[in-house]
Amino acid sequence: MSRSKENSPLLGGESLSCYNSKKDKKKVYLSYLLNVVTLSLLAYFFLIPSSHNHDNKNGGSSGAPPHVDQSKKKNIIMMVTDGMGPASMSAARSFRQFRDGLAINDVLTLDKYLIGSSRTRSSSSLVTDSAAGATAFSCALKSYNGAIGVRPDSSPCGTILEALKLQGYLTGLVVTTRITDATPAAFSSHVDFRSQEDMIAQHQLGEYPLGRMVDLILGGGRCHFYPSGVAGGCRADKRNLIEEAQRNGTWSYVGDRASFDQLDGGHNVSLPLLGLLADTDIPYDIDRDSTEHPSLAEQVKVALTALSKATENSEQGFFLLIEGSRIDHAGHHNDPAAQVREVLAYDAAFAEVIKFIDESDVDTVAISTSDHETGGLVTARQVSEEYPDYLWYPEVLNNSKHSGDFLAQKIYKAKISDEKKLHKFVTKEILEADMGITNYTEDEVKSVVENASNPAKLLYVLNNILSLRAQIGWTTHGHSAVDVNIYAYTNSERLNAKLHSKEPYVGLAGNHENIEIGAFMESISTADLHKVTELIQDTEHSPKKKDSLTADEFHANAVQY
Repeated sequence: MSRSKENSPLLGGESLSCYNSKKDKKKVYLSYLLNVVTLSLLAYFFLIPSSHNHDNKNGGSSGAPPHVDQSKKKNIIMMVTDGMGPASMSAARSFRQFRDGLAINDVLTLDKYLIGSSRTRSSSSLVTDSAAGATAFSCALKSYNGAIGVRPDSSPCGTILEALKLQGYLTGLVVTTRITDATPAAFSSHVDFRSQEDMIAQHQLGEYPLGRMVDLILGGGRCHFYPSGVAGGCRADKRNLIEEAQRNGTWSYVGDRASFDQLDGGHNVSLPLLGLLADTDIPYDIDRDSTEHPSLAEQVKVALTALSKATENSEQGFFLLIEGSRIDHAGHHNDPAAQVREVLAYDAAFAEVIKFIDESDVDTVAISTSDHETGGLVTARQVSEEYPDYLWYPEVLNNSKHSGDFLAQKIYKAKISDEKKLHKFVTKEILEADMGITNYTEDEVKSVVENASNPAKLLYVLNNILSLRAQIGWTTHGHSAVDVNIYAYTNSERLNAKLHSKEPYVGLAGNHENIEIGAFMESISTADLHKVTELIQDTEHSPKKKDSLTADEFHANAVQY
């Protein structure tokens, strides 16, 4: 697939910030029409619904949408469940009910705040990747798969994080993957391809026209801050960004559990804070050693406390991005045991956010949604040719102690060459002790043994053995185009009324385009994405010539997680 074809927008890429009532709508609208004349009729009607006029009826009742004072101090919390679709919630909910002996009407914290759903396509595909999905939130526009904070023509687009920082907000990123991965990158950097993680790290530390825009970073990803010559490092150049950040006195740094604990739950934080708690991704929650890595909820609590304390005497609040990153990875791996626990870990973090909002005297809004669904998960599976029984077994997932990725690495690192010893190790140590499976077949054991030296393939073998017994189904190792849920909560009556408006480009109740989420955040604040876009056009964002990609390489980069 050529770059020109990939960049050709199916739906257009113009920001929806023109729907901010404080903007010059006529000027922006005319400019918009000129930019979309080459698009197809389908694309035109997809982006410009007739109901965008602010005088239209709201959910069947007449009158203008609720007015929100954009200049009033507020906190905005954007939460992303990377790769989580509705079926992920169903599986996690019933798994928790079984595990904890709860009634069938027991629900997750998230369930209580469901207000709508989001359509997820990118400008280049009905099935988006995380880069385009996060850019839809951050820039309020559609872009191509693989795009990080750039338009369909690869020019930088201003993000909500940057716009709010320029208005005086403090800003933060909290994730469980690499901080240079697609979602956090799309809010805090601008590159043509998500694979440019070395450059993403530099942007996040302030090496671009706007300077430092992020005040707090917590997650994994030391890899792209360290040179390859340093343990855990993978930068292509020889720069040690962590050392540089500490040397110039700009950033305080935490790099392990002990230094994280010294933050005292957020009461002992010196901003800006760079917290890189793993070389790559923080381990799945099912594998996580709590003495080595904090949970997502712990990281969120630190961030909320630190940012609220730092803004308590400020005229502006804070913007915080929170991502339950590895729900997506479990979907890619078709790992049901890991995924339900990742959803529950995120739900615990969401509960921390709700608690914070309820205790805050600052108008605060939290929006939670997914960039896309991953894995095509269904809580059902036909395991024989006969008409299927209506069953699925959460107890199978409860018996499993580790992710398939963890167990595949365990087998690979054991380096057992003797076939009989390997057979015994697989059956007794892995299948029985770690996965809780005793009714394995010889064909299944053989498949594990044959792939013992290939952990990348082995994890799928192990996860399929588990999914089969749980009667969990998967349709892909990639993403799907299913609509994803929107959850939201606020302590402000006016914000709550606006949130629950069903009018397109006004509220988030009902079914919406993903770009409307970014537009909503802009509309409730004094942010101006168009202005920021103008300020960052000189950003270095393309790969260097020697690193330029072929068409095939571009496509490979565009369809990653």
